[in-house]
Amino acid sequence: MKKIYLEVGQIVGTHGVRGEMRVQPWCDSAEQFAALRDLCLDQNGERSVKAISRPHKNIVLMRIQGIDTFQAAEALRGAMLYVHRDFLKLPEGRHFICDLIGCRAVDADSGEEYGKIVDVSFTGANDVYHMKMNDREILIPVIPDIVAQVDVDAGIIKIRPMGGLFDE
Repeated sequence: MKKIYLEVGQIVGTHGVRGEMRVQPWCDSAEQFAALRDLCLDQNGERSVKAISRPHKNIVLMRIQGIDTFQAAEALRGAMLYVHRDFLKLPEGRHFICDLIGCRAVDADSGEEYGKIVDVSFTGANDVYHMKMNDREILIPVIPDIVAQVDVDAGIIKIRPMGGLFDE
């Protein structure tokens, strides 16, 4: 089952004395995070908060309604921030990492199953899927020559391995 509330960042510190907090965003950009107004302090959506944020260097500065002192902000240091997945719109062909993890990697032509996706990393040039295959972890570059199709609803990623991909 897909997660309904997704982690979008973590409060890493305070900023000033009036309750503003520094947030490490886990979105594609600080600007994308700053556009979010309805956040949660738990992954069930029970502790919802209203926030106003702005990008600042490589982080986000955020104020939460009702948090107006250094002490109140400091008490939230380390807290994860969540957002309902419907508030995040992805461009065509993009996927949430939590939806990719657990997908089966299969051969695009034969249907042979290779393993499961256990993580995703970002190299700058392209993303890389970490696939668990038996007792090994194989790194799969997410490029059109290798990744033929991603169907997170079916839990399948079809790949065409290039020579040497599975060599030790």
